[in-house]
Amino acid sequence: MPPTLASQYNGQLREVIADLLREARAQGASAAEAAVSMETGLSVTVRLGEVETLEHQRDKGLGVTLYFGHRKGSASTSDFSPQAVQETVRAASNIARFTAEDNCAGLADAALMASAIPDLDLCHPWALGAGQAIQLAQECEAAARAVDPRITNSEGASVTSHEGLYVYANSHGFSGSYPSTRHSISCAVIGQDGASMQRDYWYSVARAQHEMDDGAHVGRRAAERTLRRLNGRQLTTRQTPVIFEANAATSLLSHFVSAIRGGNLYRKSSFLLDHLGKRVFPDHIHIHEQPHIKRGLGSAPFDNEGVATHARDLVQGGILQGYVLDSYSARKLGMHTTGNSGGVHNLFIDPGQHDLAGLLRVMNTGLLVTELLGSGVNTVTGDYSRGAVGFWVENGAIQFPVEEITIAGNLRDMYRQLAEVGNDIDQRGNIRTGSLLIENMMVAGE
Repeated sequence: MPPTLASQYNGQLREVIADLLREARAQGASAAEAAVSMETGLSVTVRLGEVETLEHQRDKGLGVTLYFGHRKGSASTSDFSPQAVQETVRAASNIARFTAEDNCAGLADAALMASAIPDLDLCHPWALGAGQAIQLAQECEAAARAVDPRITNSEGASVTSHEGLYVYANSHGFSGSYPSTRHSISCAVIGQDGASMQRDYWYSVARAQHEMDDGAHVGRRAAERTLRRLNGRQLTTRQTPVIFEANAATSLLSHFVSAIRGGNLYRKSSFLLDHLGKRVFPDHIHIHEQPHIKRGLGSAPFDNEGVATHARDLVQGGILQGYVLDSYSARKLGMHTTGNSGGVHNLFIDPGQHDLAGLLRVMNTGLLVTELLGSGVNTVTGDYSRGAVGFWVENGAIQFPVEEITIAGNLRDMYRQLAEVGNDIDQRGNIRTGSLLIENMMVAGE
């Protein structure tokens, strides 16, 4: 196995940050923090069997934030030489000396720093050569195109492999690092049946290459999803129950996270302002964060301020239990950081007893949404309106594909009308959810 970034550069990057913090003290900063990252990667895309792109990536970057009391300045560089580090600290210092004081600015509390760095098994390098990556992408696309003669064109298949190393330290004396990898394979194809033409896609992603789906499976899934969308119809405008398929349902939870994020709360730009301790979902809904899942795509031992991450409930029994805060937004709200500088880490919503087929039977008649289009979500009011494609369902079974429609509602009402959570959990991201059944939404069509 080739050497990892951590084995090669961890010590060197820690020395760079230590030098930076010493320089910050020498320039009179009362506090300082710095983060450095390094990443290598390979990305390949083929289309119609031919190589379209081949990219080798090698990036590095360093960012520093200095505090002079409650005055703050930040600067960054990709040059790790001693002179560049010194100039970067000087640039941050010059900014800080001329900014206005902000009583909420500063490092996270020293007592909250991660005292131990758990091994979350996030790093599984893949010795992937360009030739092998091209072959895998070609096999994936070929599997998709072989499914049915109605698959007439392709947007391509891609294979990527990335390895990264992240190091953070601050003047509290905290210093921590962790390596990670992320590998993926994806495919998008176009189908045609008479005048009807559609496209769809599928992908697989994991920390470890052996945990990804087989490329041929990804290709076939992309083709099957494309074929089932052919000859879609437009619905008449109506109110109806709606199921968000798991891969589309993740966006509903991301809107929830945005509404309880500290920045939106202290700016009073959230429809969930002052909802802590209040009912937001039905009483059967449990939403929680699990940052220490082994090989989790959202796992992290500490956040972007060095604060230890920990499992916690955001919603229990339908009641909002906590916000998503970094130290700055927490101070603005008179609260404490939740270890979410940089976002949430592995957000789960507990599933019910039904898979997608079971949810269709529960719904009986309504709309199954498989993909959302456009951007029409207002976090201030909760108003929700997005283009959608999917299927019309009657008697618990799919009847025909649907296109050129818009679904609309208000997120506050949609969350309260979350009747069922499927057990068909999509585990390909930081938010893990099954399909979601909403009791009633407006569907605008003909």
